[in-house]
Amino acid sequence: METRDFSAIIDLAISKEEEAYDFYMELVKMVDDRAAKDALQVVAGEERKHREFLVNYRDKGYGDTGLRMTSVVDYKIAEHLEAPEPKTGMESKDVFLLAAHREKSSNEFYLGLASIHPAGPTRDMLLTMAQEELKHKEKMEYYYANAAFPQTSGG
Repeated sequence: METRDFSAIIDLAISKEEEAYDFYMELVKMVDDRAAKDALQVVAGEERKHREFLVNYRDKGYGDTGLRMTSVVDYKIAEHLEAPEPKTGMESKDVFLLAAHREKSSNEFYLGLASIHPAGPTRDMLLTMAQEELKHKEKMEYYYANAAFPQTSGG
């Protein structure tokens, strides 16, 4: 693959991470629940770290270091529930479901890019980013489940 093609892929991925950060920061403004705001700000910070990773990867190269894949539990909630429309005053559960859909799309974006690349460092990096987005989806679906089905005093 030519360096120019690689740089274009990384630039696109950087742009996606910037969009994700902006998306979460806009959601923070739409929700009233403090815990939901905090969770969204944490994920926004992770998107910012992804952007920094990609910029450094593009500019300096990382080889086998950097982000690592870990096991993720995919609850598949976003696959079974429709994404709500973003609006001011959203319930926390809806914010988390919307965020889970966003992360699902990001995961699919990176998987799609990886699928068109031959085995090698670029494909490995794209698969790593896909896994990172799946971890975010897992987190948002966990928050959704806790907000949609809160623990009661009965157990």
